[in-house]
Amino acid sequence: MNSGITATRRSPYRTFATAASFAVASTALPAMAQTPEATELDAVTVVGEKNTGNKAEYSASDKFVKPLLDTPQTVTAVPEKVIEEQKALSLRQVLSNVSGITFDAGEGGGGSGDKINIRGFSANANMKVDGLRDSSQNNRTDMFNVERVEVIKGPSSVFGGAGTTGGVVNMISKTPQQRDFVDASAGIGTDNRHRATLDANQTLEGLGTDSAFRLNLMAHENDKPGRDEVEQERFGIAPSLTVGLNDTTRATLSYKHQEDDNLLDYGLPARDGEVLPGVDHEAYYGWSNLDDEDIVSDTATLKLEHDFTADTRLENKTRYTHLDRDTTISAPHTDMEGLAPGRYKPAGPQAYRRDVTTEMWINQTQLSTSFATGNLEHELLVGAEFSRETYDRTASNLGLGSDAHPYPDNGYDIGNPPGRWDGGTTYTHRGATEATLNNQAVYAFDTISFTPQWDLSLGLRHDWIDGETIDKDDNERTSTRDSEFSGRAGLVYKPAENGRVYLAYGTSFSPSAENLATSGGLPRGDGGENLSPEKSKTWELGTKWELMNGRLGLNGALFRVDKDDVRERDASGDLYLAGKQRVQGVELGMTGELTDAWDVYANYTYLDSETRESIAGAQTNGRDPEGHSLGNTPEHSLSLWSTYDITNDVQVGYGAQYVDERHVASDVAAKVDDYWLHNAMVAYRVNDRLSAQLNVNNLFDKEYVEGVRGRPGTDSRGSAVEIGDGRSGVLTLDYRF
Repeated sequence: MNSGITATRRSPYRTFATAASFAVASTALPAMAQTPEATELDAVTVVGEKNTGNKAEYSASDKFVKPLLDTPQTVTAVPEKVIEEQKALSLRQVLSNVSGITFDAGEGGGGSGDKINIRGFSANANMKVDGLRDSSQNNRTDMFNVERVEVIKGPSSVFGGAGTTGGVVNMISKTPQQRDFVDASAGIGTDNRHRATLDANQTLEGLGTDSAFRLNLMAHENDKPGRDEVEQERFGIAPSLTVGLNDTTRATLSYKHQEDDNLLDYGLPARDGEVLPGVDHEAYYGWSNLDDEDIVSDTATLKLEHDFTADTRLENKTRYTHLDRDTTISAPHTDMEGLAPGRYKPAGPQAYRRDVTTEMWINQTQLSTSFATGNLEHELLVGAEFSRETYDRTASNLGLGSDAHPYPDNGYDIGNPPGRWDGGTTYTHRGATEATLNNQAVYAFDTISFTPQWDLSLGLRHDWIDGETIDKDDNERTSTRDSEFSGRAGLVYKPAENGRVYLAYGTSFSPSAENLATSGGLPRGDGGENLSPEKSKTWELGTKWELMNGRLGLNGALFRVDKDDVRERDASGDLYLAGKQRVQGVELGMTGELTDAWDVYANYTYLDSETRESIAGAQTNGRDPEGHSLGNTPEHSLSLWSTYDITNDVQVGYGAQYVDERHVASDVAAKVDDYWLHNAMVAYRVNDRLSAQLNVNNLFDKEYVEGVRGRPGTDSRGSAVEIGDGRSGVLTLDYRF
């Protein structure tokens, strides 16, 4: 007889077929109930996701062999349902559903793009797609081929490799399903928004076993709400094919192509984290006829799966990614020295071009199995990963503000920037760089069940990382090599069928080459490229509960992250492993169904951050960072999304986001203001095929700073902040065939 508490791994991409089989089998239950004699059958574990609205039962990563309830770590999954209800488009918009995440403004070696902080630490190079690293610096503008996004919080090199101090972002792609459907969508909205998508899936009878084809298409254009001159256009296509070679072997071939043509926006002139007085928030402080972003990305993936037995499975993924990102951008920094009040000259990079091509080959092989040793039940996964990334950048500018092409002597009106450059330009080469990053890793995870009430999760990974960058103008080469172990351990106690308490410890490392495929550079200064990796560790004590027959999930955790050997420069500019940083706090979450008609998705994060040791001192801004909080790290943040079915055909939704004030940087006393955002949705099902949905975001048209540049600015060179989207509305029609 089966007793106690058990949970079984499953493949996240085969849940529909399993659930359908269960539904068919359940039709036999009434007949069985009428038999005169009851027959006791062996226990059967049904594997698959329950229909629990916003609540995810499992991670899409096979490295988490247990359900999320039994996983000793904070993992926040933003499901497809929430993404669709919000009509969230970019990665930034999706991640606004996860508290404890902030965004940096553009600039720096990697330029503009997705610059994300998790729990106060940079995660720029910690992006994954379907569990494979996607580390190139990019502007991930559209999630049309993404099913859901998962955020694994805390140092996680055992899962994600190098970096991952604050956590990992994993984007899960849409894949072929064992049902036929066509979902066509068209949207029109404020700010010249027009959008059309198609999601079509067709089972392929007669071709292997459980074969299917899926196609996703997208075309989109809009102006940025509140920044009318900032335009975005893109289209994408993503076909995927799954072929069952037999009952135990499957192959999935997928491809994604996307092209973007955007006017890049570095934001508004600022000082100490605040927009300068007199600045027009809707004006463009670059040069709209020069600035541009052209992105062409191609990704091809082959996934092979083989089931040796019901308990043993082999998976291999091979991916090739090619990204061309050609950007020309002008910083909105201001030089106000010697000018009349309200006048400025542009400062910083103007019409600065980065033409970057990145390529990546990556292969990952994993074997998972279940077995017993005496009274101990094991769920074991072992794997190996090999990748090679190349980065090629050519930089140049057009000579704006030079003696040949000067600005007016009295500058420009700060409330009425020209927005266009009507003078001459002179192309100036600013350098060319090539970089190569090679990574090999082996890893193993074992979840051991001692008793029905106790699990021990263990993980170990070893990485070998080699990086080289070449200055193509003088052929100067800089290289680095690191070899590091990462580990994680978690103990789970199950006091009840629906509750868990856990204690976990994990480590991560950040080598010199962590951002090589993002910026093309290695740390320099007295052999900085040869410094050992930064080291991080975390402790997390948490609990997870399922209520209302598993429809509602609650989670809470106390955590501490310590980052040691932080790279810092002394007064001479030399680089040392001399800093120590700490972030500790609380995570709370509630996800699922409050009633049959009411869904909720909510989370809250409290962050207490501190620079514990530093050699930087008060070198630039008159403030020693030691003892002060980390930059762009708010104490309090929360996110809420909730929907309610008024009738079977009418649904309403409401969302709120709060981000507390945060320091511009650790060595800067100035703070960015806190903000609340409110969003709303109403949906109406016209019939079984047609539905309409109206979304209004930023209901009260709040002006707020979303992206923070970590410098306060001076009179001769101001700083900048990126303003979040203003109020916008979109009406979407969905038609299902």
